[in-house]
Amino acid sequence: MASTRLEKTFTASNRKTFTISTWIKRSALTVNNTIYGAGTNDSTDRDYLVFLADSGEEDKLYFNAKVSNSTVAQFYTNRRFRDVGAFYHIVLAFDTTQATDTNRMKLYVNGEQQTYQSVTYPSQNQDMNTNNTVHKIGSTVGNGQYFDGSMTHFNFIDGTAYDASTFGETDSTSGIWKPKTAPSVTYGTNGFFLKFENSGAMGTDSS
Repeated sequence: MASTRLEKTFTASNRKTFTISTWIKRSALTVNNTIYGAGTNDSTDRDYLVFLADSGEEDKLYFNAKVSNSTVAQFYTNRRFRDVGAFYHIVLAFDTTQATDTNRMKLYVNGEQQTYQSVTYPSQNQDMNTNNTVHKIGSTVGNGQYFDGSMTHFNFIDGTAYDASTFGETDSTSGIWKPKTAPSVTYGTNGFFLKFENSGAMGTDSS
């Protein structure tokens, strides 16, 4: 079982508009596998994206954000993600300045925007925990529900909401969704690009 993470504390920047993009390969099913967490307290002030182990919701992607112990955004995907033999490309894009609620929070997997079994969209101009204080890759804020698997090309974008085509594309021969190794993006103040190429320096920023 995994028990490691990457962690950094940022000075607050744009908490309304940001993008997370990463390629992951699962090693274990029906366990809570956290892709990233942000905030100051797992119970009251946190954002996190996780593969679920909950009964009836196993292997769905779940996002939850709480501010002052109130849920401000949340979704469960309709789809379950049970392929342990291939990488998934996951993009989570936020822009809470948008007038239309469905444009404020979007999830893409392998280039396709996902639908939700249940969803709570953030209010317009809602400040999220992401891009403020503590950020962790591979665990919740409280160092739990560690990610078990492989992860590469983790992009965090401060100040812009990008769709999946910014980071991936369909191979013209195989039809398989593949990464763009040098995405054309503006990273912003706190943005970064972690390729995880060097096991001795996993936090090397290639942005």
